[in-house]
Amino acid sequence: MKSWSILIVLFCTAFSALAQETERPPYYIFSIYYGGGNYYITGNQKQELAKFLEEIPDIDQHEISVHGHTDDIGGREYNQWLSEMRCQSAITELLKNFLIREEQISIEEFGELNPIYDNSTWEGKLRNRRVDVIIRPVIL
Repeated sequence: MKSWSILIVLFCTAFSALAQETERPPYYIFSIYYGGGNYYITGNQKQELAKFLEEIPDIDQHEISVHGHTDDIGGREYNQWLSEMRCQSAITELLKNFLIREEQISIEEFGELNPIYDNSTWEGKLRNRRVDVIIRPVIL
């Protein structure tokens, strides 16, 4: 009976250690919000983005994913284009001012297809007009 309980404790300890090794480290996310049909980043949002990036230690050791979103106003093709333009404006800002390399950045343009907020309300539409800049440490 004792040998089984020791075996179970060893298994649980090994499983716990494995789970800790496979957990992803924390990530950072910053959202840039846009007006309807717009893909320009305001000066205030540029400053907020700068503050956000300054807080991340060793930014060159991170991968950056830029996700573009729109509300559901307009046609699907237009919203896809708008999502692409929003991603490009964010990437241009990241490359221009924050010593981030192009190789660190990946892009996903969702257009209107992946809303997080309810597009049947104006508040939801406003919150879906955004780019999410997601920053994760590179795992070697």
